[in-house]
Amino acid sequence: MTNNDILKKLRVALQLRDDEIVDILALVDFRISKSEIGAFCRKEGHPKYKECGDQVLRNFLNGLVIHLRGPKEASGKSKAKVDLTSAEKTKGASRQRKSKYTGLGSVSYKNKKGPKNP
Repeated sequence: MTNNDILKKLRVALQLRDDEIVDILALVDFRISKSEIGAFCRKEGHPKYKECGDQVLRNFLNGLVIHLRGPKEASGKSKAKVDLTSAEKTKGASRQRKSKYTGLGSVSYKNKKGPKNP
């Protein structure tokens, strides 16, 4: 399956027009004309057929993620800052040191039973 096939199938599946694809590519600062998009979507034997390169498809997919999910800052999940007392900060630091030396990585200490073996 070629890059052109992938672009055409996504275009049909998502019901995108050429100008919408241009707008999606503009989300990742990639400029391309509507006529080039049309050339990518032509049959391979057509005289104005153009092969879709990896860079175009990569930027289209990255732009499509932004188009469908929204920008990274406006993802809907806001990280609230929590003020910790100095005692809580040192507890967290000692937990990090302990997990670092025991090789457990970041372990949740809420489960007092310990890790489960499969």
